[in-house]
Amino acid sequence: MKYLFLNYPKCSTCVKAKKWLEENGVEFESRHIVENNPTKEELKEYLKRSGQPIKKFFNTSGILYREMNLKEKVAQNNENELLEILSTNGMLIKRPLLIGDNKIFIGFKEKEWEVLKK
Repeated sequence: MKYLFLNYPKCSTCVKAKKWLEENGVEFESRHIVENNPTKEELKEYLKRSGQPIKKFFNTSGILYREMNLKEKVAQNNENELLEILSTNGMLIKRPLLIGDNKIFIGFKEKEWEVLKK
């Protein structure tokens, strides 16, 4: 199976994740999360398939997250409004995102990714 790897090349965690994928023989297609930000429809699908709450998709340690005061918005706004916000800028999205047919990984946690090893 080939995964979609949504990443920001200057992000050290994304670089580590990409290296891990390559070293472990995981096939993937790389997509720059800022230059080619996921659409609202894509994010809605990822959210549904992940089974995670929408707040997991936000890059809470990002400067933009703080500047936009998103902590309050994430707590108060509905899912549709939050998907709209996420779709405006890839820097708002927790990265990397690894999208597979049956599984979606949010962020790079090596222990969780172990299931991908061949």
